[in-house]
Amino acid sequence: MGTSRMFHIFVVLGSAFMILLIILYWKEVGASHQFLHTPVSPGPKMTKPAQQQQQQQQKPQPPQSPSFLSDIDAFVNQFLEPGTGEPTDQVPAEASNQSEKAEERYVPRQEWKIHLTPVAAELRQRQENRQKLLKDLCANDSLEFPGKNRSFDDIPNKELDHLIVDDRHGVIYCYVPKVACTNWKRIMIVLSESLLRDGVPQRDPMAIPRELAHNASMHFTFNKFWKRYGKFARHLMKVKLKKYTKFLFVRDPFVRLISAYRDKFELRNEDFYRRFAKVMLRRYANQSTPPDSVDEAFAMGVHPSFSHFTQYLLDPQTEKYGPFNEHWQQVYRLCHPCQIQYDFVGHLETAEEDAEHLLRLLRVDNVVEFPTSHRNLTASDSESDWFSTVPLEVRRELYKLYEPDFRLFGYDRPHSILNE
Repeated sequence: MGTSRMFHIFVVLGSAFMILLIILYWKEVGASHQFLHTPVSPGPKMTKPAQQQQQQQQKPQPPQSPSFLSDIDAFVNQFLEPGTGEPTDQVPAEASNQSEKAEERYVPRQEWKIHLTPVAAELRQRQENRQKLLKDLCANDSLEFPGKNRSFDDIPNKELDHLIVDDRHGVIYCYVPKVACTNWKRIMIVLSESLLRDGVPQRDPMAIPRELAHNASMHFTFNKFWKRYGKFARHLMKVKLKKYTKFLFVRDPFVRLISAYRDKFELRNEDFYRRFAKVMLRRYANQSTPPDSVDEAFAMGVHPSFSHFTQYLLDPQTEKYGPFNEHWQQVYRLCHPCQIQYDFVGHLETAEEDAEHLLRLLRVDNVVEFPTSHRNLTASDSESDWFSTVPLEVRRELYKLYEPDFRLFGYDRPHSILNE
């Protein structure tokens, strides 16, 4: 009698324990489910029997063990797989139950555009060459630079802030300042439909003010994952990196430096004057007390030269007090090309062709167009004029500092600047 009673007690306790495990499991994956409330654009239409079969396959199964991360991976993958249903423009009935959280609202899916003609062979080959170059240099020892061999898990969250995520279309964009990032940020806002005008998503990129395009609140970046999803953030990042299309745009590193200098120090920029220009004037222009404001400095004709700027970049004191500003920080530090396998690498020098190719690849060229602009590309034939005031040894040291970017992204060594 005693043995039978003990057996029943163990059965009851075991059942209660299993129920507790199930409750804990669904509590943990709740964040993952909430994260995927916005559907990814669907793939080709499926027949109803195929849909029913897939829906049956997508029903989450009770966990066999308390190994939560492995279960979450399978669970999240089901929601990120393309082709989970037919596209629709109607809001389902359950959406009428309004949530207090704005991000919980239902967002209609976008139809992918289907092209009947293939992409030009030249453009396909261009992308293959750029991606192969990245892969080869990251895999061999011919090029070394800080952080090259670390894993994605070793990258601090704060260094992932340039990766913008669009869950609607399954896109991740690593923005590089001074490489048309304003317009690409505008496009990401249009695709994510995060900006509404009278309840209607903004469709024209150029109607989005520059200041709003750079407003951090308009973009969901990898750095924000940690605050929202806690210990599952890094796991979700990896799932998205595996499933989404990842792209970035780059330009000649020296030309990018010239563009950054002209934009931040030849124009009246109070913030950059106080944070950087005054430091350069004290260190390299022998001005112990530079003008207090940018207006005073411009009135007196005082501003750091391009040579002062290059000295600042090479000065060990600079990064002793903090990392480079994003406008002159190396691309390999902003976008981690040896830890993230990019599906598309655009160059500013071929921006229009690359942008058209990318939007077609994403199948959203019926939704948005890359804005044409009359930007100042800082022509490469003027590089020699800019560097003429910079000592030859300084130029060579500067090249070493940015050599990883030159080589990773296929830019030639500027012999005319380094061999005078």
